[in-house]
Amino acid sequence: MKVAALIVAAGSGSRMGGGLPKQFRLLAGRPVLRHTVEIFAKHPDVASVTVVHAADTEETTRDCLKDIENIGFTIGGESRAASVALGLAALPSGTTHVLIHDGARCLTSRAVIDGVIEALADADAAAPALAVTDALWCGEDAQVTGMQSRDGLYRAQTPQGFALDPIRAAHENGTHEAADDVELALGHGIDVTITQGDEDNIKLTYPQDFAHAERILKEREQRSMDIRLGNGFDVHRFGEGDHVILCGVEIPFGRGLQGHSDADVGMHAITDAIYGALGQGDIGQHFPPSEAQWKGAASDIFLKHAVELAQDSGFAIGNVDCTLICEQPKIGPRATEMRVKLCEIMGLDIERISVKATTSERLGFTGREEGIAALATATLVKS
Repeated sequence: MKVAALIVAAGSGSRMGGGLPKQFRLLAGRPVLRHTVEIFAKHPDVASVTVVHAADTEETTRDCLKDIENIGFTIGGESRAASVALGLAALPSGTTHVLIHDGARCLTSRAVIDGVIEALADADAAAPALAVTDALWCGEDAQVTGMQSRDGLYRAQTPQGFALDPIRAAHENGTHEAADDVELALGHGIDVTITQGDEDNIKLTYPQDFAHAERILKEREQRSMDIRLGNGFDVHRFGEGDHVILCGVEIPFGRGLQGHSDADVGMHAITDAIYGALGQGDIGQHFPPSEAQWKGAASDIFLKHAVELAQDSGFAIGNVDCTLICEQPKIGPRATEMRVKLCEIMGLDIERISVKATTSERLGFTGREEGIAALATATLVKS
């Protein structure tokens, strides 16, 4: 199948009240229509998107959708059915199936779209819906006059999907203004498969619908937020030498730190914190000390690898906090230099990196000045 999305956005939105048509009003800082179009433009199984707009809103429509690739535009008609027919005629050549969608239905989920496309593999038409669960009344003049059975009743949603040739024929032969494209399809003898709808897939119709949509978007953002925390701890003992390397900075000292690489205890702890946040083990798993090639290696090799691994996994590093634990040498005078060095290696702003030091009050191996320990925490945020 070569699936195209047809977004119908030629209405005036009169039920929303006066002013700007609802498809151009802002929702969470962006036009409603842009929210809608981006859903389909980002879907891997949708080959193209065509937007049907009113003749007097072409400039506004194009402006709110600028920078979105692979979009076509066409002017609509005097009714929804007429607009859809004109949109169907404007679809790219080679299109075999179409998803017809309301421009003001801007919260459609990937699962709803997937369900329609999957059903079209075995049917000429498919559309999402939700079974009616509330009791239904008949009424007149604000009085209940009777009951209506809810058995077999559904609330229709979009996108409504069709094989292209049958739905084009249905529009060409339609004799009345249908409520939606499913009604036209049924009138043309096309069987329509019902797929699973979604309560969040609302159509913005009345002013209060915007507040509802804002709440849905905020809830989705909270659910999708992926924040990872990792910690790293490392220790290296003192041995012969005339300097130590801490967080990439060489500090003259009467002894050196011993290790398979350059023994940069601070950078090792930071690297392990990033690996830990990713669930990717530690330095020893990625750069085994049993391999001679890493003997004496600069620790920025390890840190750069961890940063690149985070980026490749879709994460940005929010911040890094490293504490060096030692009696000597004094860290404070060189802490800013260390932060700058880590900025260069990690590609972060300096306010996202903290390096500080503490002593162990002369307790333990660090208190006896037998070595240096480091503790680091890294925050990763899904980008």
